[in-house]
Amino acid sequence: MKAIQIQTHGDPDVMTVHDVTRPEPGVGQVRIKVDASGVNFIDIYKRTGLYKVQLPLVLGEECAGTVDAVGSGVSGFKVGDRVASAFSSGAYAEYAIAAADKLVPLPAGVSTKQAAALLLQGMTAHYLVHSTFPTRSGHTMLIHAAAGGTGALAVQMAKQRGARVFGTTSTADKAKVARDAGADAVLDYANFESEVKRLTDGQGVDVVYDSVGKDTFDRSLNCLRPRGLLVLFGQASGAVPPFELQTLNAKGSLYVTRPSLGAYIQTREELLSRADDVLGWVAAGKLTLRIEREFALKDAPAAHRALASRGTTGKILLIP
Repeated sequence: MKAIQIQTHGDPDVMTVHDVTRPEPGVGQVRIKVDASGVNFIDIYKRTGLYKVQLPLVLGEECAGTVDAVGSGVSGFKVGDRVASAFSSGAYAEYAIAAADKLVPLPAGVSTKQAAALLLQGMTAHYLVHSTFPTRSGHTMLIHAAAGGTGALAVQMAKQRGARVFGTTSTADKAKVARDAGADAVLDYANFESEVKRLTDGQGVDVVYDSVGKDTFDRSLNCLRPRGLLVLFGQASGAVPPFELQTLNAKGSLYVTRPSLGAYIQTREELLSRADDVLGWVAAGKLTLRIEREFALKDAPAAHRALASRGTTGKILLIP
């Protein structure tokens, strides 16, 4: 089969198409004939070596398609089922392997392309808004990169729960996307700290969702009310350097957490609950999903450059 494999860490051009052996599903696994693969920052982190992986490696973790083969010990899935996975192995390929207990069946009304664009970012937004900080009516929050794939979904979910939402964006086009998602105010990165203080009469917000990292972290802390929570769930601008924990005390007994999706779908019941919500909302038209661009498998380097540029306002897909 054709697959995007890296044999060394480096810039996007280390990703090249290789002919590799089509994988066979093991115990508890299924093989997916991939219709579309999601392109995510974790793929960039693995490609650059920020996350340590064994090489050579076929990149990609998120995909959707149809079950092509079933390993022993698998129940509940059969060849031909439409499925999606945010934890597949080697998703930048024509076929990928996924653990059956991490596989999600697709409802009618959701295409495989939509599922590949939604599952990881949708469940991330879901746990952020519903669990990391259980949002309710009256809460005020700041969401960085509010026009991005996860950010725009988080804005919509927070508004569904009655929150007052401020979002940061970098361009006028992105600001429109954030407003269309429901943001009450859209702020520029240059002055978001002062604007948050103005909009909250100096009180600050209950929670900041920060996927940008190094460039925004310190100012995000300054946007919080006493006992507020900073949720750092990405590092698009680079890793946050070590900081003195006493800072949290000095700024008002603040909280900081660094969550990941895996910790919020530890059981199959929790996985299906979150997936069913986000897939069902898209099918019912209650959640708007943006697919920014589709790239052929061979154009994976261009897809990574597009994502890393932070110029996108929706999901990027690879189509084998």
